[in-house]
Amino acid sequence: MTSVSPVPLSSPAPSSPLLGQRIAFIGGGNMASALIGALLQAGCRPADITVVDPGEAARERLRERFGVNALANAGPALAGCRLAVWAVKPQTFREAAAAAAPHLGGALHLSVAAGIRCASMQAWLGSDRIVRTMPNTPALVGLGMTGVYALPGVTAVDRALAEALIAGTGRWVWVADEAALDAVTALSGSGPAYVFFFLEAMREAGAAMGLPAEVALQLAIGTFIGAARLAEGAGEPPEVLRERVTSKGGTTAAALAALEAAGVRDAFIGAMHAARQRAQELGDAFGA
Repeated sequence: MTSVSPVPLSSPAPSSPLLGQRIAFIGGGNMASALIGALLQAGCRPADITVVDPGEAARERLRERFGVNALANAGPALAGCRLAVWAVKPQTFREAAAAAAPHLGGALHLSVAAGIRCASMQAWLGSDRIVRTMPNTPALVGLGMTGVYALPGVTAVDRALAEALIAGTGRWVWVADEAALDAVTALSGSGPAYVFFFLEAMREAGAAMGLPAEVALQLAIGTFIGAARLAEGAGEPPEVLRERVTSKGGTTAAALAALEAAGVRDAFIGAMHAARQRAQELGDAFGA
């Protein structure tokens, strides 16, 4: 069972439960920056946001761009935070948790760290109020797709806090089984790279056929945007949409036949299985 957010959202609603709440970010990279930007756009105050990041350049960037508190080390300044967002690399999560968790009693913990399972976070954080997410990079432009899983200790109020945070970066899907997040990682987490891969190939093909490379890329990007929007609003499965643009004996049929002959469909499905397997391995490698 899964549940899907109703429509794309650009920011939490004005009545967001995050307004007026103190929020900690452990890690200040790109995903943290996307979330912080969305919070500020929604009306949260920079003074209510504290980021812990060991990198001096990262801290300075966060202060200049957002005006938030940026610290090199976790400490008493984190006390009283309602929400703690874990945006660290998987291999540094355990160490970061050891330093920050003692100061985050009572906080809801939300992780955007790939591969780290809830059981590990429970052991490191000493809490069962944990929400694990798998976002993707379009979150940086407010068009992300995030898979979300919550432990049983997460209340309805906690879920509302998590949704209010994620809403500023796009859509979300709740999954009932944590293991499903490995499939989410393979599908949407790694998915933008698949799109970029095809954009590269379409640009190269267009250039080989005589188009300027920048024109070929523009055509490819526009095609992906338009096709995705069409699929979203059509209310029909993709195979039906594909059949409608594939005239018998036409150019599209020739292209699709070449793809099938080359085994592209099976290779693509195999690639996503490989991504899921790697997600499982990361959880095994960096977990408790």
